[in-house]
Amino acid sequence: MTEQPVREPALRTERPRRPWSAPPRPVWEEPPGRAGLASKGLVLFLACFAILFPLWIVVVTSLSSRKTIDEAGGLVMVPKGITLVAYRELLSGGQVTRATVISVLITLVGTLFSMTVSVLCAYGLSRTGSLGHRWFLMILLATMFFSAGLIPTYLLVQSLGLTDTYLALILPSAVSVFNILVLRGFFTGISPELIDSARIDGAGDFRILWQIVMPLSRAVLAVITLFYAVGYWSAWFNASLYLNDQDMMPLQNVMIQLVQKQEAPVGLGQAIKTGELSGLAVQMAVMVMALLPVAVLSPFVQKHFKKGMLTGAVKG
Repeated sequence: MTEQPVREPALRTERPRRPWSAPPRPVWEEPPGRAGLASKGLVLFLACFAILFPLWIVVVTSLSSRKTIDEAGGLVMVPKGITLVAYRELLSGGQVTRATVISVLITLVGTLFSMTVSVLCAYGLSRTGSLGHRWFLMILLATMFFSAGLIPTYLLVQSLGLTDTYLALILPSAVSVFNILVLRGFFTGISPELIDSARIDGAGDFRILWQIVMPLSRAVLAVITLFYAVGYWSAWFNASLYLNDQDMMPLQNVMIQLVQKQEAPVGLGQAIKTGELSGLAVQMAVMVMALLPVAVLSPFVQKHFKKGMLTGAVKG
């Protein structure tokens, strides 16, 4: 009699979870009931409505004709008579076009400079054997709690001859200690053995930073870059403090002038007086132009927020 081979029980393989399905629920957590699901959906709907409805009004009003705005008595909620005349006049080469170009250049140059300084500083502070890294870290932490104030800062900028220059919009707010600490925490979490092996192979600090540390830190670099870019794009106080020439004002300051009705941009004042444009449509169009870059870039960086911010903060 031949022995029958013993069959091993087939291993049970789990079905791969679809990326859009909900994560597995802990065994001690009960599934929500219908009332809980309904309340969550209602809260999310109200939150989205509270955020998107004002944006909808701003966009629709900027695309409305003067007749539609006059019939609505102000802000327009229902689109009617859509026109791009406000955007066409704003981008026709006047003050708003010049202010937009200035804001874009200040954002690009300022973000590049701030990221360069922050990455170099954070990498130096993350190496525990670097010269005086503990003292430099304590000095940076002290600046988070103690500040010289507005008047000494203005006197310093004035004594350096930076007033009425674009450097006054970059240098006073070029570095954020909080961003440096987040970067340092992320850099500290990188395996020291990986850096030591590269150093044994003859790589210097700059090569290690460029080819090893930065590629492994794309998440936190994307988040910090967005922080700096939004800060430069939305900044208006430094320009109002250090710039006296209206032709040098960035987009945010021009938007403030429009909203407060202090001064109409060059080329638009006559069009508004003759009835070709509505002043309210121009104000809303400038707001849309100021919000558009942040609204477009934020979704692409959103996936990096959890990994970049939480990992850097916890490990720091």
